[in-house]
Amino acid sequence: MNNNTPRTEFAQALKAVATERGLDPDVIIETIKQAIIAAYKRDAKEQGIEVDNYEYDALIESVNGETKVYAWELLSEDATDKEKAEAKKQKRDVTPPGFGRIAAQTAKQVIHQKIREAEKGAIMDEFTEKVGSLVSGLILRFDGPNVRIDLGRTEAIMAAEDRIPNERLNLNQRLSFLIKAINETPRGKEIFLSRAAPEFVEKLFAREVPEISSGSVTIKAVAREAGVRTKIAVHSDQSGVDPVGSCVGQKGVRVQAVTNEIGGERVDVIPYNADIAELIKNSLSPAENLTVKLDKKTETAKVSAPEDQLSMAIGKDGQNVRLTAKLTGFRIEIEGTGDISDKAKEEIAMAEAAMNEVTEAKEEVVEEKTEAVEPKTVEEKIEVKEDVIEADDSDTPAFPKTVNTEDGSVKSDNEK
Repeated sequence: MNNNTPRTEFAQALKAVATERGLDPDVIIETIKQAIIAAYKRDAKEQGIEVDNYEYDALIESVNGETKVYAWELLSEDATDKEKAEAKKQKRDVTPPGFGRIAAQTAKQVIHQKIREAEKGAIMDEFTEKVGSLVSGLILRFDGPNVRIDLGRTEAIMAAEDRIPNERLNLNQRLSFLIKAINETPRGKEIFLSRAAPEFVEKLFAREVPEISSGSVTIKAVAREAGVRTKIAVHSDQSGVDPVGSCVGQKGVRVQAVTNEIGGERVDVIPYNADIAELIKNSLSPAENLTVKLDKKTETAKVSAPEDQLSMAIGKDGQNVRLTAKLTGFRIEIEGTGDISDKAKEEIAMAEAAMNEVTEAKEEVVEEKTEAVEPKTVEEKIEVKEDVIEADDSDTPAFPKTVNTEDGSVKSDNEK
């Protein structure tokens, strides 16, 4: 408001509200005037009064806040400024009886609306500076495929494409989100969050790994298939700093914290290399003994892998190759060489040797058992049977006995 405005109760109240909320009093007054004119036109139309052929202005008395509405004839667009000024001089007071109550109510609504807009504008300005960083929020409600998130001072949206696939969300569940963008919508400016963006994993590592925050370890590239797997290439220019070890942490505690935050998604931390061929080899691990040939013109990499390493290099459903292509920017063509790796040959040899030892041990046990229970000659069998017969003579009647020398069996004569 201008400095000539009397220090009335109305003016002081308006100025106090404007100062407290960081609003411009002149903007508030002008908005109130437009709202009052709109309210007058609405009521006049309901009463059958013609309003389209007139221009209107509202005057708010600075002494007591009383409002009056004035009207004058609307001229054509090709009228000169002088003619318009002359027409405005002919304005007349069209304020209906009892309009003061409507004007006061309208002014109150306008001030409240302006306060809400100012607060929302201040909040949006605050979050605009935080785009690309992490924020904590509660799952407020599900709005179709989208999710509304309570950030405390305001609400935000997580669209369906920014959710981690197959991640189950519950009401009032607290999670971390990436502030993706602030966009204009039919409802005004809205904050959009994401948990599926590759930058989300990058920011989680920056939160968990002090070396990244300090700048001693840098994240060079991130490739992600949300909910399944992520590859992150890290590098350090400082001697004595292990970038991969720093990100993994003691006993994997740091990378496990990131994995837990994204629902158990697998995270591969690999050492960055300026040589694209070496970076591709690192990214395709745990496959070994790979040969990479680059065609930088077409940005294609041809990778040769031993037969026993081929499936690991490709990954489940080609996932390892896809993420490597995203990470390096090169199209990956992978094929088998028909050979097997030296390590696989050693493992096969060791397995065969172990199987041979087991087989030999089993054969020795079988031979020992056979020698212990099986008589070698017919004569030995006869002697054994005779010993049994003599031992039983004291308890059983004696009968003439006959020995079969062909199979060593003994029969009593009464059995014939």
